[in-house]
Amino acid sequence: MQPFSTHTGIVIPFDRRNVDTDAIVPKQYLKMLEKTGFGAFLFDDERYLDPGDVETPITERRPNPDFILNQAPYDKGSILLARDNFGCGSSREHAVWALADFGIRVVIAPSFGEIFYNNCINNGLLPVILKQASVEELFACCREHAGFELTVDLENQTLVNPAQGEWPFRMEDGHRKALLQGLDEIGLTLERAEAIRAFEANRRAREPWLFTE
Repeated sequence: MQPFSTHTGIVIPFDRRNVDTDAIVPKQYLKMLEKTGFGAFLFDDERYLDPGDVETPITERRPNPDFILNQAPYDKGSILLARDNFGCGSSREHAVWALADFGIRVVIAPSFGEIFYNNCINNGLLPVILKQASVEELFACCREHAGFELTVDLENQTLVNPAQGEWPFRMEDGHRKALLQGLDEIGLTLERAEAIRAFEANRRAREPWLFTE
């Protein structure tokens, strides 16, 4: 998993609340098993004038010119700004894969669906929980400055735009460590491999009847 330290990118103002995972990536694409390739189907139902068309090659589909991801400079954005309860709905990890494959490194919102939040952590995508007032300020900055950029500093837990200001955020230490070191749940477990082996060896010595073949 790619470690996260700092990232600077264009903010995509996605002014919606209660965005569920089916909207992020519709169910018809869940047959794909690899983590890559989902970016083309991100927000498929709104991004194309022929939504859900799994038969037509993506290069031949008709983009919806009114959808923000099809508009410059947001088609090159890497920080998604949204409203409350982003990523609610089903537990599909594909939603995070689609965001990451499109190029999103950070999602900012006042709150997230719990499973979606954890899926972000396990895939190197930073979910920033920000106070409502700060979210409103960022949306105002996006309205006033097309192509508004932020630098996201996970080490210092700040969002910064030199001309507009600084917005602090807080993340639980375990999640922050995992992202900084690029460790998913398996990686975090393997960090304790020596202690696990020692525990198993001690248990085998104390309770050998459990290990008879």
